[in-house]
Amino acid sequence: MKFIIAVIKPFKLDEVREALGGIGVAGMTVTEVKGFGRQKGQTEIYRGAEYSTNMLPKVKLEIAASDDLAPQIVETIQSTAATDAIGDGKIFVLDLATATRIRTGETGETAL
Repeated sequence: MKFIIAVIKPFKLDEVREALGGIGVAGMTVTEVKGFGRQKGQTEIYRGAEYSTNMLPKVKLEIAASDDLAPQIVETIQSTAATDAIGDGKIFVLDLATATRIRTGETGETAL
């Protein structure tokens, strides 16, 4: 099993969610987060004054998936979330040792 963490631009969330549903992703956790990468924040003008924000709003997706489906999930997120602009985000894939469904006690891939 794999645990996929993706950090994307907020306005891409609905498009990514629909695309993942189309390939069979049954669930995910979505969190609003702030952060920065190479872009180091941004400069904006508010009421005529320029100010710099060093933390940009992003959305973090967390998905537990079977080993077979994980590469397709990564490709779908990458192709759907891309805007070809700096700050598009990152995707991390980690090995998932175990999963347990609380309601039934099922473990492993059947818990997904």
